[in-house]
Amino acid sequence: MSGEFRRYLFAHDHPRVAEVRGMDPYAYRDLAATPGTFTGGLVEGWKPLYLKDFRGITESGALRDGLYPLTPAEPGESAPVAEMVAAANDLLAALDDSGRERISFAVDAVEWQTWANPEFMQFDTGLRLDLQPPVVREKALALVRASLSPEGYELTHAMMRINGFLGEVVDLPTVLNEFSYNVALYGGPDLHAPWGWQLFGHHCAVNCLVVDGRMLLSPVFLGAEPDEIDAGPHAGLRDVFADRIALGLGLMAALDEDQRRAATVYEKMVDPAMPEGRVHPGDERHLAGAFQDNRLIPFEGVRITDLPAEAQRAARQIAESFVRLLPDGPRAARMREIEAHLDETWFSWIGGSAPGDVFYYRLQSPVLVAELDHHCGVFLDYDTPQTFHIHTVMRTPHGNDYGRSWVRQWQERNGAG
Repeated sequence: MSGEFRRYLFAHDHPRVAEVRGMDPYAYRDLAATPGTFTGGLVEGWKPLYLKDFRGITESGALRDGLYPLTPAEPGESAPVAEMVAAANDLLAALDDSGRERISFAVDAVEWQTWANPEFMQFDTGLRLDLQPPVVREKALALVRASLSPEGYELTHAMMRINGFLGEVVDLPTVLNEFSYNVALYGGPDLHAPWGWQLFGHHCAVNCLVVDGRMLLSPVFLGAEPDEIDAGPHAGLRDVFADRIALGLGLMAALDEDQRRAATVYEKMVDPAMPEGRVHPGDERHLAGAFQDNRLIPFEGVRITDLPAEAQRAARQIAESFVRLLPDGPRAARMREIEAHLDETWFSWIGGSAPGDVFYYRLQSPVLVAELDHHCGVFLDYDTPQTFHIHTVMRTPHGNDYGRSWVRQWQERNGAG
């Protein structure tokens, strides 16, 4: 039901929003890091994780070699690298020397791992777009547009616009706005050598790397609270994750009772059977969120190839919905990689599976982690998950988040690093 989120607005003078109102991103960052507060606890837990040597997410703790050979792109599957290089150079040209220095990092820099999805800026990596001139914002968006598929760009930009809408609704435009995001470049824009870009902030984080015509988008975090805009110039944008929701419910509906029971790891979103820490105060049920670059995430639920054909189709479509941000060529390559591991692909579920229920699901294989979760309120006042607050995460396990496996192979091949 459109506008349902408005039932949960905080009073304008409620401390949750009033104490933040008027703060710039840096003042709010300092407030959020205050020891003993909810956000301070998150910062304290996350801050040391990004400095650990990157290995990659695994299901067992053991890394598998050979999953991501750096081979030439197949005909018709190359990334739009020339357009990306031109857009990145346009962005760099719009900056002064200080801005170019701040936005630029080595292609294998640890700063890749500082991305985060909360509204508070834990790491000020690169340039904060809402503090930049309009031309810089436009050039940054042009780089994103040149890199992603048209529907991928629209979905990414929708997260940013919804964030701006939320800021208007709760009157926090200095913290929540369309451009309250950081952008960074890794490596120099090049037609062959590895390089990429990163955009991150509240409910939107995209990491993109290209090398010799190949493209990887990972990690990707997209979310929305609420999942619509019901007023203003962008009114009518709504149900932004409708396909991922419907596909998850459709997969569960295609299972028989025993299979649904096997897929359902926990029946309740906060279940007494859960071990301590299974519901994280910031990530809730997500396991592959920000700073979880080396996490061990065991396979759970049901193996896809043991399910009915209709459920297997839904699983493939879920994977397609998550990789749809990629342009056509790289998307085809990525889906071929995912489909090669269908016999090692698992699907797990938490919560109810009837239309209108809130739930979590994870599609996981050696080359993919795709999660969707309904969340509690952050800037709206509710303490149980609602259908209009959704987080999604995509990862590339076994060492190729941020294209790290490809970068390493390129450096070994070319004597760089």
